[in-house]
Amino acid sequence: MRVVVIGATGHVGTHLVPRLVTAGHEVVALSRGTREPYQPHEAWARVRRVQVDRDAEDAAGTFGGRVADLRPDAVVDMVCFTPASAGQLVEALRGRVGHLLHAGTIWTHGRAAAAPLREEDPREPFGDYGVQKAACEDLLLAESRRGGVPTTVLHPGHISGPGWPVINPLGNTDPAVWPALAAGEELDVPDGGHQLMHHVHADDVAQAFQRALEHRSAAVGESFFAVSDRGWTARGLAEQVASWFGQEARLRSVGWEEFRAGYQRRRGEQEGAEHAGASWEHLVRNHSASPAKAGRLLGYAPRWTSPQVLRESLVWLSSHGRVDLGGRVLPCA
Repeated sequence: MRVVVIGATGHVGTHLVPRLVTAGHEVVALSRGTREPYQPHEAWARVRRVQVDRDAEDAAGTFGGRVADLRPDAVVDMVCFTPASAGQLVEALRGRVGHLLHAGTIWTHGRAAAAPLREEDPREPFGDYGVQKAACEDLLLAESRRGGVPTTVLHPGHISGPGWPVINPLGNTDPAVWPALAAGEELDVPDGGHQLMHHVHADDVAQAFQRALEHRSAAVGESFFAVSDRGWTARGLAEQVASWFGQEARLRSVGWEEFRAGYQRRRGEQEGAEHAGASWEHLVRNHSASPAKAGRLLGYAPRWTSPQVLRESLVWLSSHGRVDLGGRVLPCA
């Protein structure tokens, strides 16, 4: 099968492309720049690389045709963020491709009313990202269900793993959170840290996309969560991280205003506001999603739990000088 992967050198594509090549597929990798994937793999030597600026070509109305002209059997779209962009792609692929797989997000569900979330639960997205991605899903699944381009939507949680900053137990990417937990220092946590987050290893997301390709008849017209086995609270994740260093997490529950003010006092107004704002975005949604549907219909089985993927990510961050653990060494689990 010839598979075109749009956004191929990103977090998930780094793992998905070698998976597909190893499985015997012909892969055409589309990316905006010349950046290499986050991790090397010999499979990339057998991949056709195409550089394309999607934003510019969407504006010119040529991107969908560019993809269709590659004559794919299936298309994996990792970087579609607006219904206009999604609509242009399906117009070009209609009648010319057997399967379109779209990367959504668990943020399409907004604030969770129940846990774990199920794909059929009511959605009330908020914020531009969640709202636009929900609109993309609606457009694509409607297209599929009326007999147009056969489409599957997969919703990852907080994509994590080696190679980039990971969402920490406070719901942001502040590198200072890790050494504080490692040293047993006190950390402010908003509203007790009882909010849920749902991390997932990038390779597990890649696994979900591969299985959707391999189980096309069960996947077409459906959406699936691609997450770890279960979500964890901010407090629970902080306790896990501290335990890796023989510490107990010292967490002080504060309100959001005090949390934000504390960050701005320590890190400056702009940087502090950015970290506190990221925490609010990740924690207020209170997400834990169920991977049961993907397991039942696609055979999806996440390899990493949320604490395990955080640990692997932290090992990479510390070994590459992105996080200073004060001389402490954290081995892989």
